[in-house]
Amino acid sequence: MTTAPPPATQSEPLWAPGQDRVARAQVTRFHAWAAERHGAPAPVPGDPAVSYAALHRWSVERVEDFWQALTEWCDVRFSSPYEQVLADPAMPGARWFPGARLNYAEHALRAAEDPARADGPALLHVDESCEPRPVSWAELRARVGSLAAELRRLGVRPGDRVSAYVPNVPQAVVALLATAAVGGVWTSCAPDFGARSVLDRFQQVEPVVLFTVDGYHYGGKRHERTATVAELRAGLPTVRAVVHIPLLGTPAPEGALEWDALTSADVEPVFEQVPFDHPLWVLYSSGTTGLPKAIVQSQGGILVEHLKQLALHCDLGPDDRFFWYTSTGWMMWNFLVSGLLVGSTVVLYDGSPGYPDTAAQWRIAERTGATLYGTSAAYVMACRKAGVRPGRDFDLSRVKCVATTGSPLPPDGFRWIHDEVAEDMWIASVSGGTDVCSCFAGAVPTLPVHIGELQAPCLGTDLQAWDAHGGPVVDEVGELIVAGPMPSMPIHFWNDPDGSRYRDSYFDMFPGVWRHGDWITLTSRGSVVIHGRSDSTLNRQGVRMGSADIYEAVERLPEIRESLVIGVEQPDGGYWMPLFVHLAPGATLDDDLLDRIKRTIREQLSPRHVPDEVIEVTGIPHTLTGKRIEVPVKRLLQGTPLEKAVNPGSVDNVGLLHFYEKLARERTN
Repeated sequence: MTTAPPPATQSEPLWAPGQDRVARAQVTRFHAWAAERHGAPAPVPGDPAVSYAALHRWSVERVEDFWQALTEWCDVRFSSPYEQVLADPAMPGARWFPGARLNYAEHALRAAEDPARADGPALLHVDESCEPRPVSWAELRARVGSLAAELRRLGVRPGDRVSAYVPNVPQAVVALLATAAVGGVWTSCAPDFGARSVLDRFQQVEPVVLFTVDGYHYGGKRHERTATVAELRAGLPTVRAVVHIPLLGTPAPEGALEWDALTSADVEPVFEQVPFDHPLWVLYSSGTTGLPKAIVQSQGGILVEHLKQLALHCDLGPDDRFFWYTSTGWMMWNFLVSGLLVGSTVVLYDGSPGYPDTAAQWRIAERTGATLYGTSAAYVMACRKAGVRPGRDFDLSRVKCVATTGSPLPPDGFRWIHDEVAEDMWIASVSGGTDVCSCFAGAVPTLPVHIGELQAPCLGTDLQAWDAHGGPVVDEVGELIVAGPMPSMPIHFWNDPDGSRYRDSYFDMFPGVWRHGDWITLTSRGSVVIHGRSDSTLNRQGVRMGSADIYEAVERLPEIRESLVIGVEQPDGGYWMPLFVHLAPGATLDDDLLDRIKRTIREQLSPRHVPDEVIEVTGIPHTLTGKRIEVPVKRLLQGTPLEKAVNPGSVDNVGLLHFYEKLARERTN
């Protein structure tokens, strides 16, 4: 049995698009075109909700027709034709567009071929000074052409891995596209990762080239990385060439190549035509309990999936400026760069999300004229707590959508954006994963927004909620299931020759369908509610609860900066559910606050959700991409030694974990 607060039942949505906006949306025009050309059901005039539901149903029931239509609509350039759209729909192992050849980078640079756009900005680079610096389409294409030629001269061949230890700067985009142009396989980490974390990732894939920086600026401070780069070079014996990017102005270390020397030639790029399922990049799971999974996605799969997401769901095109706060160590950076596929200008911010103050990201959205601004749910809630008022303090008139991911956006986050940014604002809470480098559910420009809910499952994604018996449920909490293949699903994991690790990760519980590890509710009105990770489920007396619901309730209290709830099965058959709280400055965990925490949970959720203990901590541990660490903390509280419970290189502050290890010892003595 599962339980969770029911989805919002208000009849009126928080926001709904006007008729003009619905008519202009690319998904509206695609639907009419697909109905005429590919047998999609005809749109229902004046009823975008019914129309989208019908289009979505067609996209998963007639999956080959949908993806063929999508590639035609987006003008995908197949240098060799495909034999069929989907050769084998079984998961894992579905084969998409066999016979087709193409190149991701060629599509990303198509706008540069238009003389009217060549001098316009492909990239806008912003640092903590907040002064945008443009890189034109022509300049980006020339730099990619020059670097691709140099990579070939260095012996990089299709399938070779190219790694980068770089922040979110234009050089990272150039290096990714040049790698894709030659058919290499890209992989990156942000320079705030320590050497051990980077080596845990890069050593698995054995790169032949390493792009590095001498350091970066963050929070108003200069952070040197020369010593870390030396450790990486020593720990990566397969690297044949190191390319030095002098962001701090230091000379290249001995034996390294200079960035400017490799990118200064005006060379027309040559795009290696590779099979549809040729690897494009390697992304990494958080790896909190072992080496990170090295997730390999394909050139063609990412190309068509991102074209779908960016054009039809995000409604992005050549007139848009696409800004998402991210780093090169998070899949959202890869997704952001794909904004180039639809001709949008991509905004790259390299700096702290909260410097010089909490409103920093809104200031960047204003300065860059962003039309779609993406951030984390945690940042939105931090702005709410800090009393930030973006709509009053900044000109955000060009922003048509505020999108969030990383964790579910709580209802108060929806209300805050509506009240403090703009009442006529499309709020797109989206959910997906590194595993597919895309979204399962989220943005639909033609649908209303209800508080606390994602608008709908994405096209081509057969999203379902399943109960423990493997049956689909509606208006009940279930496991997030994708019942049909998506093109961006991993083609494999690196160093997983028999595919066993891949199968165990997603197909072990329900063979033949993708189980993602989230609790969700599919509502009868077609929206989606995310309740948190199912692998860290709270289970009281057979009643399962999502941790995200507790965080949402508790963190409304101004005294609570952040929280962590864990359900621990005891050796004697008992169950212990503590709530750890990181307090705001000046707050005290006294009897009054304890009472308000418990009363808030009891009234907003249920008596079953009330924790057994509330314990103050100095901070909440996260993965390097900012997600709360629940499963390793649970293992520590069950007595697992730290070195076995967690990979220290995957945690933002390992020191915080010693508290839970000590607490476990005290409880057993």
